[in-house]
Amino acid sequence: MRVGIATDHGGFGLKEELVGYLRTAGHEVVDYGAVALTPGDDYPDFVIPLARAVAGGKVERGVAICGSGVGVSARQGVEDDHMNIICMGGRTVGSAVAWDLVETFLASKFSQAERHLRRLGKVASLEAQTIGR
Repeated sequence: MRVGIATDHGGFGLKEELVGYLRTAGHEVVDYGAVALTPGDDYPDFVIPLARAVAGGKVERGVAICGSGVGVSARQGVEDDHMNIICMGGRTVGSAVAWDLVETFLASKFSQAERHLRRLGKVASLEAQTIGR
């Protein structure tokens, strides 16, 4: 799978470890930065290009890391909500737990259940209204 990854200074060390794990597992990794540990950098500078790459189909999934991110329900987020980027905190999640979350996230598939499609339709409608303003 082609996976994008991005971080700010808060998750830099964890990103470096996860890149190695991903490559060892056979995934193609596209690194959106940061490419060096730079205290004071800002996560949007790296995560926005990652999000655009996921939305544009340049990568299939994304991993975003900051200092306090949320390692949210890797499996349920994909199966129920069609999530395609997982976020986690470099200061709150160790590398073993982070790798477990990433493996689960990448292996999960959207269920296509009617109730989840209905809910996503409501979110898409709200997004369309907001963008149309």
